[in-house]
Amino acid sequence: MGVTSRSNARPRMRARTTGFAALFSAAAAAATIAAALAQSGFDRPGGDYASAPVASGDPAVCAARCERDKSCQSWSFSYPSASGEPAMCWLKRVVAPRAKANCCVSGVRGAGVIEPRLGELEYSIDRVGGDYRSFETTPDPRGKACAAACQAESRCRAWTYRRPGYGTAAPRCYLKDAIKPPRPRPCCISGVVR
Repeated sequence: MGVTSRSNARPRMRARTTGFAALFSAAAAAATIAAALAQSGFDRPGGDYASAPVASGDPAVCAARCERDKSCQSWSFSYPSASGEPAMCWLKRVVAPRAKANCCVSGVRGAGVIEPRLGELEYSIDRVGGDYRSFETTPDPRGKACAAACQAESRCRAWTYRRPGYGTAAPRCYLKDAIKPPRPRPCCISGVVR
């Protein structure tokens, strides 16, 4: 009863081998997808064949345009500027190499948009309410001056930096004495300090 014949052992070995191969293939596919995700803070210069303003100012709109257009292989999105230029989307016929650029988010077809999680920074997050003070600040792709102002004031528990071009020409900093729920919005970068 406890003896396993060779003919019974082979199907189980094949099943184990097939299971391990499927698991390895799934892990490799997940790693490939993760490497292809869109990245904030990068442009993909060159290869443009179409461009259009993005009224909502949301990089996900640009990624979706690329998905719907069979000619599109990659895309770049630029946030609205302090000088009043609108958010723009550029579709590209090639997968152009990425280049560091604070103005932009870029990606390849099929990747979607993922904003980075860098420690206490919350990209594309607005924490509406709880404001006790707001002020104009200098344009900054990471909202550093706003984060520093919150760190310096003991009353401040959280902050939101509103990028220029989203409702006002100049960027604004909102210091908060209450931690409000995060809301996904491309206009803003937020953080919780205490």
